[in-house]
Amino acid sequence: MAAETVDTAAAAAQRPGSVRVHVRAALRRAAPALALFAAVRCAGVLCTALWAWHTGRHPRNLLGATWDSNWYLGVARYGYGSPAPHHMWPPDHLADLAFFPLYPGLIRGVSAVLPVGALNAGLLLAWTASAVAAWGIFAVGAHLCGRRAGTFLVVLWALLPHAVIESLSYTEPLLTALAAWALYALLTDRPLWAGALAALAGLARPNGLAVAAAVMAAAAVRTTAAGRTWRRGCDPERPVLRRARPLWPYWAAALIAPAGWLGYVLWVGARTGAGPRGYFRVQEIWGSRFDFGRDTLRSVKRLFLHNEPLVQHLAAAVVAVAILLLVLLVLDRPPLPLLAYTAVLVVMALGGTGYFPSKPRFLLPAFPLLVPVAVALARARPRSVVLATGSLAVLSLGYGVYLLTMAPLPL
Repeated sequence: MAAETVDTAAAAAQRPGSVRVHVRAALRRAAPALALFAAVRCAGVLCTALWAWHTGRHPRNLLGATWDSNWYLGVARYGYGSPAPHHMWPPDHLADLAFFPLYPGLIRGVSAVLPVGALNAGLLLAWTASAVAAWGIFAVGAHLCGRRAGTFLVVLWALLPHAVIESLSYTEPLLTALAAWALYALLTDRPLWAGALAALAGLARPNGLAVAAAVMAAAAVRTTAAGRTWRRGCDPERPVLRRARPLWPYWAAALIAPAGWLGYVLWVGARTGAGPRGYFRVQEIWGSRFDFGRDTLRSVKRLFLHNEPLVQHLAAAVVAVAILLLVLLVLDRPPLPLLAYTAVLVVMALGGTGYFPSKPRFLLPAFPLLVPVAVALARARPRSVVLATGSLAVLSLGYGVYLLTMAPLPL
């Protein structure tokens, strides 16, 4: 499928009031994909709510005050250094420094402006971020491979086995939204926007550093190519060349991009009194460090030696599929920033120690892994599309309810 051009958007940017017109046009273009995304996620929330009521629990608390959500709510309400919420592990006064500040800061801001309370503010922000992420994912997919593939890319992201995270008060939707629009900014030659979004992504999650890697890769490509650009689209015979731009915006973006992540890490070091290693010592409280995947391999090995819960087996399946999809993405020769972002996310997720069932959650922002599948579905027959998406919907909605209401292990 040939890639769609964005020349009209560039031309529109020259006319008065064109930004508003362009945003409305882009939103109309993405409307079918966003409608499908909303339908899938509303179905997931409804299934969770029905089962929660069946078991005597409140759906809002299940979605907005579960596991890590309580830590973010604690930071939003009381700041860093408050006691562990609900006697959660680990009971260390430095433990909440592992949670990056952008999301709790936004919760505090929204709850201060709107009379909704921190819990409702967290859900409102998470759901809004999910919708913005879906829009950004469509924009990237449509820019690379056409509107149909972009729509399937959004649907696949909404139907991942762990897509229930997209409806929780977690930071993965926020990171995905920032990353998707940063990647789109790079693909459409807006490096300073990409750098600013990457800096925000670095304040959202530790693996937000992957967005900075994408910006740096773009700067390297532009510097070495001396004004030429990477291939855009799924057809290698259809390169798109743009006018040469000055290199300084890319260099400036490369400097801005890691500022959020680096600034928070240095602040944690000063807060703990341990200097640059302070943040990594906080991570060690949670049993998290980078060991090049040895802990991941040990976790997979235990699946064959012990009777592990379902979440462990499905996490291993997601990891295996993610590795396969990364290979397919590399073979598809995507733009280097897209590949750099995805590869860094996968390496950080699989190379770190810690809680193995959370690996699929850490991979949730790696939506470019789904591009080869989205292109295949865009070319498939309607019957095959219905069978594939229907099967994924049953798995995603059913497993989402299981994770939130029945699984013996947290996400």
